[in-house]
Amino acid sequence: MSTNTSSKAWIKPAIAAAVIAGIGFAAYASLNNHTPAPDVTFVGIKGERITPASLRGKVVMVNFWATSCTTCVGEMPEMVDTYNKYKSKGLEFVAVAMKYDAPNYVVNFTETRQLPFKVALDVTGEAAKAYGDVNMTPTTFVIDQQGRIIKRYVGKPEFAELHKLLEKTLQG
Repeated sequence: MSTNTSSKAWIKPAIAAAVIAGIGFAAYASLNNHTPAPDVTFVGIKGERITPASLRGKVVMVNFWATSCTTCVGEMPEMVDTYNKYKSKGLEFVAVAMKYDAPNYVVNFTETRQLPFKVALDVTGEAAKAYGDVNMTPTTFVIDQQGRIIKRYVGKPEFAELHKLLEKTLQG
């Protein structure tokens, strides 16, 4: 009887090792399997179309925000600084106003703050829906040159960490 027990003693550790290896592989795969960004055409505040093709080959930040969101308004100067710091290295930025944000408020905010990047209106809510049903603002996505979402920030990003990610991604 002791022979039977000892011959099966390896089963539990082997199963545990297999489970741990599987979890590790799944974590590795999920970190290296970035989701493609949705094929969304944004409409800018002047009516221009911002197409996925026009953004291809660039690192893109898509920031869902609202003029009524105090965190969004508070982070906007740092978003401007981030854009200005990296635009010459290939960064594109699209600030997408949520569907509940009055277009005239968005235009006024953009003009009075002299936002240097593209500002779009999501009047139907389709862009927010395509990006995973965004309803918390601010929500920011970083998309690599191949059009894959590499990071999603809900709330104000930690800008030092964001800058490190942008520097690494912009290097290709």
